[in-house]
Amino acid sequence: MLSRTADHLFWMARYMERAENTARMLNVSYETSLLPQSADMAESGWRGLLSISELTPYFHEKHDEVNARNVMDFMVRDEANLSSIWNCLRAARENARAVRGALTTEVWETQNQTWLEFNRLLKSGDFERDPAELFEWVKFRSHLSRGVTVGTMLMDESLHFLRIGTFLERADNTARLLDVKFHALTAQADFFGPESTGQQPLHGPATPLELDFYHWAAVLRSVSGFEIYRKVYRNVIRPERVAELLILRPDMPRSLAACINEVQANLRQVANDQSGETLRKAGRLSADLQFGRIDEILATGLHAYLTQFLDRVNDLGAGIGRDFLVPVAA
Repeated sequence: MLSRTADHLFWMARYMERAENTARMLNVSYETSLLPQSADMAESGWRGLLSISELTPYFHEKHDEVNARNVMDFMVRDEANLSSIWNCLRAARENARAVRGALTTEVWETQNQTWLEFNRLLKSGDFERDPAELFEWVKFRSHLSRGVTVGTMLMDESLHFLRIGTFLERADNTARLLDVKFHALTAQADFFGPESTGQQPLHGPATPLELDFYHWAAVLRSVSGFEIYRKVYRNVIRPERVAELLILRPDMPRSLAACINEVQANLRQVANDQSGETLRKAGRLSADLQFGRIDEILATGLHAYLTQFLDRVNDLGAGIGRDFLVPVAA
């Protein structure tokens, strides 16, 4: 396959997944902001969302106040914000158009219709009337895009590069979400000791087990993990169990382990003479997650672990770009 074609397919999938991840985080933050809480707590939630995407300095170039209206406007339709849902859907559609011949008609029409319909929804005022409905629509269109891709495309290199892009982006997002949310939630409390949990501190200052149920539930719902958590653990939401579910469980679709397993499996299908080192790194990361233990991760510090994971994912993405995709100009 031509590297340019692989590049467009890879980034088409990444941008579509990024649009869904942004919609998920916005939806949960919006619903959480409707709960009874202080103004400082509400603002902290929106600041955390900007921090996850590393967009805080860009946000403050345009807005003085961090509130629901400004953050949602910036993250949904700001054309200057390259990570906004508007820009992600536009980029996904443009990458799809560039490799129209490598896609089935159904895949192309899904991407094109998503972009056109999203703009219509923004112009109609639906976003202002019910933000949550728009976020659910974006999630649905992303699900539809993945389903149509898997259900209609030949299982060749084109599909493999789409899957690599999807799961690399998802791994990055889940790690960022965990890091920021756990840091923000544990920072609110003074103690997370053996009397209440018998577990090591998650990160920095300790926090009690009873830390706001609704916020822990929101973290799980942002990755469609609330019902899965109940099925797997069958007890109250415990911080260390949330971390285990979203890091180490290979049967949790949005966990770090599940994402890296998919990246490794698809990389193996497209391996070439120069991709041996990249495949080795993917295999090493997958093995670390497969044989990792949550108590060991928490003992060494969740923030340090996730920071290292993000570095390794970025390095893996750079290796994929170097081995298969269009070289980035220096």
